[in-house]
Amino acid sequence: MKKIAGLILMVIFMASCETEEKNPLLTEYDTPFGIPPFNEIENAHFMPAFEEGIKQQEEKIDAIVNNPEAANFENTIAALDYSGMMLNRVNSVFYNFLSSNTSDEIQDIAQEVAPMMSAHGDNISLNMELFNRIKEVYEQRETLSLTEEQAMLLKETYEGFVRNGAALPEEKQERFREINKELSLLTLEFGQHVLADVNSWKMFVEDEADLAGLPQNVKDAAAEAAAEEGKEGQWLFTLQNPSVMPFLTYADNRELRQKMNHAYINRGNMDNENNNQEIINKLIDLRIERANLLGFDSYAEFALDNRMARTVDNVSSLLNEIWDAALPIANEEAGMLQEQIDADGHDFDLAYWDWRYYAEKVRKEKYDVDEAEIRQYFEINNVRDGIFMVVNKLWGLEFTQREDVPVYHPEATAWEVKEADGTHIGILYMDMHPRASKRGGAWMSSYRKQHIDEDGKYIHPIITVVCNFTPPTGNQPALLSFDEMTTFFHEFGHALHGLLANTHYYGLSGTSVPRDFVELPSQIMENWAKHPDVLKQFAVHYETGEVIPDELIEKIMESSNFNQGFATVEFIASGLLDMDYHTLTTYEPFDVMEFEEEVKNRYNMMDEIYFRHGSTHFQHIFSGGYSAGYYSYIWAGVLDADAFEAFVETGDLFHQETAQRFREVILEKGGTKDAMEMYVDFRGQEPDIEPLLKQRGLVR
Repeated sequence: MKKIAGLILMVIFMASCETEEKNPLLTEYDTPFGIPPFNEIENAHFMPAFEEGIKQQEEKIDAIVNNPEAANFENTIAALDYSGMMLNRVNSVFYNFLSSNTSDEIQDIAQEVAPMMSAHGDNISLNMELFNRIKEVYEQRETLSLTEEQAMLLKETYEGFVRNGAALPEEKQERFREINKELSLLTLEFGQHVLADVNSWKMFVEDEADLAGLPQNVKDAAAEAAAEEGKEGQWLFTLQNPSVMPFLTYADNRELRQKMNHAYINRGNMDNENNNQEIINKLIDLRIERANLLGFDSYAEFALDNRMARTVDNVSSLLNEIWDAALPIANEEAGMLQEQIDADGHDFDLAYWDWRYYAEKVRKEKYDVDEAEIRQYFEINNVRDGIFMVVNKLWGLEFTQREDVPVYHPEATAWEVKEADGTHIGILYMDMHPRASKRGGAWMSSYRKQHIDEDGKYIHPIITVVCNFTPPTGNQPALLSFDEMTTFFHEFGHALHGLLANTHYYGLSGTSVPRDFVELPSQIMENWAKHPDVLKQFAVHYETGEVIPDELIEKIMESSNFNQGFATVEFIASGLLDMDYHTLTTYEPFDVMEFEEEVKNRYNMMDEIYFRHGSTHFQHIFSGGYSAGYYSYIWAGVLDADAFEAFVETGDLFHQETAQRFREVILEKGGTKDAMEMYVDFRGQEPDIEPLLKQRGLVR
């Protein structure tokens, strides 16, 4: 009997080992640069990998807690930072897949993983024995000889535990856990609903006359999309940005513009199972309760407590100052567009589905600027090479495409990034065009963050940039709009923040900075994208190779502040909406559309402009980590406009000393120092709002 039992145990052990060996997520990556072996990873691997990652971290946490030695930085704070490396690896692959290569099966796994990860996070942050050790080290911080980075990791660890409920009495911790579990599922469901609406809504056009005004490349793309759906001879338009935005900008058919714009602003608010109104109510209720448990009156007070802005008053002051400057200009612009409508012989008032169309007509007439003409100078590969050129001139970085490494999707490309002397920095993935398996928008993420591991080995980053730019059609390559071009520069700035990170600890690496500081490295890159001297170095006609003419650049520059009233108002409106949701101190059930209307009335918002992100598809704040933080983009706008002045003041856009200082005190530092201190280290002073207002033409 003992022999049989032994054989059974051996079989179970061997089966267990075989399963683990077959799971590429749980083995050392035998690939160039230690890249995840995407071609070997199957959906069935994720749940066992999550379970094993959680198990390994739990064992490491137990070892920290049960360490008989007195708590110190290395055996508690650093050990905790190292404890979740396997889980971090699984997380990075899965959640990047969820965003950029999703499927029904992956979304089902996400529903299962979300509460599991929430519970695991709570098991760590609400572990009182662990917190007591962290607190013990924290209370000795003044007497410890810590480096600047170690001191920041200690501070962030202690405060992170407090913000995650560690200081709550035991009777409140159980409710805190329940709230976190519910929030994790609701935020996931919110984003899935938006993606489902985007993928399901389709507008087929049968009569070519209804396409009047649209550029040929837009019509070609729509024809190809319809053919793929089995509707040869028709044209298909969707809610993906490369489809909806050109339609709203160029289509003469006002009725169809209204239909499309209505669908676009009602993502997550359609009469189907994807309606997000109830989820928003639940999220706001739970966020208020969670903030109250932690001693804050509102979620916004909680969220801002560890950001640069610090207080609700500071954010409100910034938003209102810019709102007051932009609203009168937007009203002037509306009057200009109404004059165009009247001049065209129409008898209707300007509506939000008219704005982009008539703004483009006025822009073309006033400045003789044609977006379709501009696109011809921004072929996507030329823009990419232009970014490489800018980054090379600033920091000497070199980019080489690698065909010998795994890619997570056939449309993604992989690039090795090196220093000027050939030293390896990291790997960068780029994934540029929309597809059903990818959520909308543009973002940077990581498959591996830079850090120094427990054995002292320097770990190089693996970064990804994902966008939804206009795709190629027929024989025409992907031609980007001016906005898409600047977005490419923007996301590349985020990538640099991850690639050039040079920190010891994983938890402080790269973009691990306050939410309202993280947009500085991205937005400052837009300044080079828009500068005439830089444009002439990469913007060439995709057919003739002709450098963009000075005359066209001049028109672009002259028109750059045109429609800035609209752009600023629709953005700030969403920032105000975000803050109005998250400054609520008590919850009563509300109708989301009525809430939006109240916000519009409170700030005298004009009916001709809608929120850049309406509530039911506002993924930044309801499923994307920017809750009470959408203002961050305009806050960073103040930072980047002021920071770019440091280059302008030298008379050299690629001034080496200034560029190196920006790299060393901003890009490399991650979250190792207070954000405002880092900014002052670079600029020599706190930022001034005046450069931003001038940049946007909001001061006269």
